Order: sequence, then C-alpha cells, then structure tokens
Amino acid sequence: MSDKSILITGCSSGIGYQVAHDLHRDGWQVMATCRAQADVDRLTKEGLTSFRLDYSDPSSVSEGAARALDNTGGRLFALFNNGAFAIPGAVEDLPGDALREVFEVNVFGQFDLIRAVLPAMRRSGRGRIINNSSFLGFVAMPFRGSYVGSKFALEGLTHTLRQELRGTDIHVSLIQPGPVSSRIRENSAPHFKRWIDWKASAQRSVYEAHVLPWLEADETAPVRFQRPPSAVTPKLRHALTARKPRARYFVTPVPWIVDTLRRVLPARQMDYILSRR
Repeated sequence: MSDKSILITGCSSGIGYQVAHDLHRDGWQVMATCRAQADVDRLTKEGLTSFRLDYSDPSSVSEGAARALDNTGGRLFALFNNGAFAIPGAVEDLPGDALREVFEVNVFGQFDLIRAVLPAMRRSGRGRIINNSSFLGFVAMPFRGSYVGSKFALEGLTHTLRQELRGTDIHVSLIQPGPVSSRIRENSAPHFKRWIDWKASAQRSVYEAHVLPWLEADETAPVRFQRPPSAVTPKLRHALTARKPRARYFVTPVPWIVDTLRRVLPARQMDYILSRR
C-alpha cells in the first residue's frame, strides 16, 4: 500500500474533499487532513483516515508529517498540497501582518511539509509532490494581491524544486485548476472583514461596486467555464501514476486561455482584459 499512499491537505471541502474520496475509492491509502477538528471527525465518519494539519502552526505540520510517515512505515509515496486561503483587497489596503498570514499558509507551511516528507521519499527512492496552484500563479488580477503573490511564490519554488530533483524518481508537478466550485467566497469573507478597512480606502467605490457583491454572491450560481471539483481528479491521477508526469496540469479552459493570451499580447492589453469587471 505504501506505493499508493498519499497525504492530502485542505480536505474539509472542495478539491481536497473530492480527490480524497475519489482516490480512496481507487484503492489508495489516503490521509485526508483538515485544519479544524470538527472536519477531521466528519471525514473519519465517512471512512477516511483523517487528522489535523494546520499550515500556520509549525508543530501541526511536523506532527502531521510524522503521522503520515508512521502510517506508511516511513514510505509515503505522494503529497498533494491543496490547502490555501485568500484575503480579497487592494494591495495598498493589505496590512503586512495580513500578507504574512497568507504566505504562512499558502507558501511557508506547504514547503515546511515538503521538507518534512522529502527525506523519506529520498530514502525510498521515489515519490510525487504535487502543489495546487491557480492561473493566478502566473498572471495577476486586481484585488487579489495576497493570493496572487502567494501563488507566484508557490510556483517559483515548485519549479525550482522540480529542477533540483531532476535525475531522481521524485517528481514535482503543479495543478492549476481555474474556476472550480468551492467555498472560496465563504472562506474569504471573515479574513476580509478582519483585515480590510474598505470604508477608509481610496478605492472604496470599487469595493462597494465589485468586491462586496462578489463576497456576498451565491456560490452555487453558475460561473462561466466553471467545473466541479471532480474535474481535478483525472489530472491528479495522471500526476501520481504517469512514468513522466507533467510539470503543470490545467484543469478548466481558463488557464489555457489566459496562458495563451499572455504569450501573444502586450502587458497593457493583458492588464485591460484581466482588470475588466
């Protein structure tokens, strides 16, 4: 079973929840982690092996890695770094502590976890490290600065790690989903309320016209090009099982479209397209 063992983070809902159940049905030894104990208890009742892992808590990361390695006899095959969060807001309105909090979860905690399991993969002589990114890991959009910055950093470190592991049987991939149905608005709202003083912002009118309505919108309403979380599973399966997995996997049409446009259009035209509301 250690050849089909995987540690997945951020499994309380969305992509993490879906792929954990899908791989479990495929016969994988899945360790589906969550930040909140209530979600761990729920997943355990659903038949998954689940325990707490909170990227923002270094002791939780090290304990989660140790538990995954113990469960696999020190031969964990794969890690899927999926957990992340965002604080919507203009860059000029993001306090430094808010940015640090986003980077702690979306970047530092994820690479703490990678560093904790990588020595065991080296001893085993094989492994897969897959990081969940976004098309916002290679282009920017307004009022998403904290998320964009963290995903750019995640992608830079992921590409570098892949190059550094060249010649080994430890493969590193990125998944870039695009719009996938999730609870991102619901999960972003408390962070926005905590950190962003939009009423005092020079961009207050933009918050009122666009950001607040987005946060309050019905997440069940259809979005153009949106796919369900299950669309990620085939890409993840390929990254886990292919002899030569790809460096990056696009899931929905949006990453394909944006990647093509950025290669052919000047930056100012891309800014115009990506800034349209």
